Amino acid sequence: MGRKWNNIKEKKASKDANTSRIYSKFAKEIYVVAKQGEPDPESNQALKFVLERAKTYNVPRNIIDRAIEKAKGGIEESFDNLRYEGFGPNGSMIIVDALTNNVNRTASEVRAAFGKNGGNMGVSGSVAYMFESTAVIGIEGKSAEEALEILMEEDVDARDILEEEDSVIIYAEPDQFHAVQEAFRNAGITDFTVAELTMLAHNDIELPEDTQAEFEKLIDAIEDLEDVQQVYHNVDLG
Repeated sequence: MGRKWNNIKEKKASKDANTSRIYSKFAKEIYVVAKQGEPDPESNQALKFVLERAKTYNVPRNIIDRAIEKAKGGIEESFDNLRYEGFGPNGSMIIVDALTNNVNRTASEVRAAFGKNGGNMGVSGSVAYMFESTAVIGIEGKSAEEALEILMEEDVDARDILEEEDSVIIYAEPDQFHAVQEAFRNAGITDFTVAELTMLAHNDIELPEDTQAEFEKLIDAIEDLEDVQQVYHNVDLG
């Protein structure tokens, strides 16, 4: 798989903690999924998933509650889910998921972020075919062999199970996301270091050191945009 998920998550959390950007992104996403369905995670699987992700990023409870209460109220905000695809230096590939109430603004800002930082936008489908939607769940306190045994006992399938530093990372089909978590909960594991539905590249690439710095600047510029929720790419940043 090539991704060190805990390193990626810690880097993002550390960067976002200084600006509270991650909290505002989660607040928007929680509002949207709660508004689209029931504002109750037990009857709204999409909301349940977002709340599980928010927990791994230590999003404060008051922010979560405020977003859900907003969804229950009479305030109506319309948001569109958008996906952009593009290229960075040395053939690197990037997917950008956004949530916006102004499509023209978001498209312009994403295009500018690419153009001003050594990248360029592609057409729909130009990059996504090189990625695969994947559930990623991380746990602590178990070996990869023990994690596999737990999943086998619950008759839950996984694509791959890898040990990364102090965690075990499970890669599974997206529709197995909740089943994997429930299997571990039944085994007494209730905290997850990672709980993501992501886009994994079929093959990661490595960039020269100077080009890697340029690439990271491009990714930072895209992630800094208010409407951008997730950024996926095929570069192994080590």
